[in-house]
Amino acid sequence: MNDFKIILFLCNWAPHTAYQTLQDNGYQIPPEIKMMRIPCTGRISKALLFKAFEMGADGVALVGCSPGACRYGTGTQAAMNNTEDTRNLIELLGLGKQRMRFATFLPDESEKLKKFLEDFCLKIKSFGKSPVVPAKALDAQVSDNYDTIDAIVARYDAYACQDCGKCTSSCPLALSGKPYSPRTIVSAITSGQIDSEQVRKDIWSCLTCGVCYERCPSDVNFPEFIRDIRCYLTAASNGQPHQPHGGFFQSLMRAMTSPELKPERWKNLPDDIRSDPDSKILFFGGCAPYFDAFFRKHQEVKTSDILDNSLRLLNFFDVYPMLWNAERCCGHDLLWSGDRENFIKLAKLNTEMIKDMGIEEVITSCPECYRTLAIDYEKQGVKPCFKVTHIYEFLEKEIDKGAVAFKPLDKNITYQDSCRLNRLESLRDFPRKLMSRLTLQKFEEMKDSGNGALCCGNCAWTGCDSYSKALQVKRIRQAKATGSDLMVTSCPKCQIHLRCAMEDPFLGNELQMEMTDLTSIIAKTICWE
Repeated sequence: MNDFKIILFLCNWAPHTAYQTLQDNGYQIPPEIKMMRIPCTGRISKALLFKAFEMGADGVALVGCSPGACRYGTGTQAAMNNTEDTRNLIELLGLGKQRMRFATFLPDESEKLKKFLEDFCLKIKSFGKSPVVPAKALDAQVSDNYDTIDAIVARYDAYACQDCGKCTSSCPLALSGKPYSPRTIVSAITSGQIDSEQVRKDIWSCLTCGVCYERCPSDVNFPEFIRDIRCYLTAASNGQPHQPHGGFFQSLMRAMTSPELKPERWKNLPDDIRSDPDSKILFFGGCAPYFDAFFRKHQEVKTSDILDNSLRLLNFFDVYPMLWNAERCCGHDLLWSGDRENFIKLAKLNTEMIKDMGIEEVITSCPECYRTLAIDYEKQGVKPCFKVTHIYEFLEKEIDKGAVAFKPLDKNITYQDSCRLNRLESLRDFPRKLMSRLTLQKFEEMKDSGNGALCCGNCAWTGCDSYSKALQVKRIRQAKATGSDLMVTSCPKCQIHLRCAMEDPFLGNELQMEMTDLTSIIAKTICWE
């Protein structure tokens, strides 16, 4: 019995007529093809295209109307863009872009459609089965049993909440106008109202930025409390998270739990960067290339530049790290959006593979990767066997030795804190120490900075709404109010989320501002004395 699975998304109009003609004439559709009739190919997002691969498809075809014949006008062009982006994403993932095809047909082109289907089936069979195993089908053991609500409340001593309201009065979401209160959520959960519709909604709205934890006199770690409540709800199959972009990034990470998957993570490395396959130091890049491929048309982000410039800086100080071509995501977004089970699968896979490579130290430039590898793995029962260093810590140590200088940067800058770095006492001072070494025209802090810095409006791809956008607009206005012409960031997601706000059709011109990463500034201005 043939066990290949090919998903055919078929437009309801011209190509479906051709498909139906084939059936009316007695043609047997290849058994591996599972047809899904859709209103228009333009409605099939990248998330839906990739979801088919996550669920075990060996190939996916999106078949629509010929250019100019789309009943909805722009459907064909949208489908072409989504197909191109998805092909680039699955190429990075190691599936091979040829597993995804887009084609168009007129109603009378049934024979051309027949040939396309037969050729595509043969091509997919020549590639073999997809290495992606649906995450729910993996018979992996989770390291611990899921908590009860009482256990989570006890772990974070939520009963110690004094009902003082300092959390709510400092919460960026509450200050953006959203009827949202950490204090109210804690009170509701401790009083047994976990099934309240409003409580469920608010649990997925939290930014987990940590400002409330900074203010709490009872030391209730609200972000981690919320994270574990999300894990409880997800495990109980009652969670209903709002995941922007169709849940694409969570879907991508679940696919990465497949052991046989072999990503092509570093295939487009610039020629001037040197690495060493025998090094005991590994540079862990994170998901920037996937971000760039996904947002190619939407924002034209280039967060991979952060990785390239981090590697150039390592080379500058005579460090030539190993680059792991099969590198997967660290799993940060799975954990913080409530999917602890698949997070642990990914964590175990990462730590075992890094151990097998003989790595002693992992350097990363991503704040979320740092927090996840250095802190959350061990907290979740997966102890890494390697040291984790953030690139800022490495740079401050090397620059402090002397013998380096910085070319003048003709910019007035301000700085957007990363929530994950800013809540870690061991790292929170490094960005400003490094900026103090630069030769700048001017550096000025925003109104809310340091321990009180505002989040970029989203974390772990959950809960993005109009209040998140209002928060982003507020943050950009604060940046512009400093008189700066350059906003410096330390997290790729800050760039993505703030650039999204800059595309507002009504406020876009008012919010336009140049943005770059601190690592990139250092790489472009550092020189030997």
